[in-house]
Amino acid sequence: MVVHIQDEQEVANFKYFWQRWGRWIFAVLILLALAYLGYVLYQGHIRNNNEKAAAVFETFVTQANANNMAESKKALMQLQEKYPDTMNATQATLMMAGSAFDEHKYDEAIRHLQWVKDRQKDNLLQTIVAQRLATVYLQQGKYNEALQALDVKVVAQFKPILLETKGDVLQAQKKNTEAMAAYQQALNLLDKDSVQRDVLQMKISSLS
Repeated sequence: MVVHIQDEQEVANFKYFWQRWGRWIFAVLILLALAYLGYVLYQGHIRNNNEKAAAVFETFVTQANANNMAESKKALMQLQEKYPDTMNATQATLMMAGSAFDEHKYDEAIRHLQWVKDRQKDNLLQTIVAQRLATVYLQQGKYNEALQALDVKVVAQFKPILLETKGDVLQAQKKNTEAMAAYQQALNLLDKDSVQRDVLQMKISSLS
């Protein structure tokens, strides 16, 4: 009898608990299941996008190697429009910027670099884009724009790259004292075994 009463009490407690909290628990479980399903679908979407972008990127490279620039640019536009967040789109755009720079198409190079800058916030990519933008502006004799391009926040390990380029811009402006200071700053931030130290020391010596 005592056992029967205890069983009835447990059932009553369970019913009370379920009536009060059951619907909320069920709702939470549904939300968790939907969130997990969304995550799985999102990851699948990313993988699918990356695979498609890789195929387009292969076309871009093949056409560029064949010097078929019209088809190469068409593939680049497809990457930028359909898969702008993929590394393939970024890599292709940087490659096209380099090609435009080599052909002295500086405004076109700037457009490509700006596209990457606006979409990729990774510190390394931001450093690469800033350095290359400054180099393009330097070739155009646009010193203020070059210095402005270098004014980006990056982690300490990438600062020497920007400081060295800043020194190059200042040297081109005949501001040798300021250029030496920028080179020295870069040198101070480099590891002792960095091969770039010799280059910076040569640049400093040439201004002494």
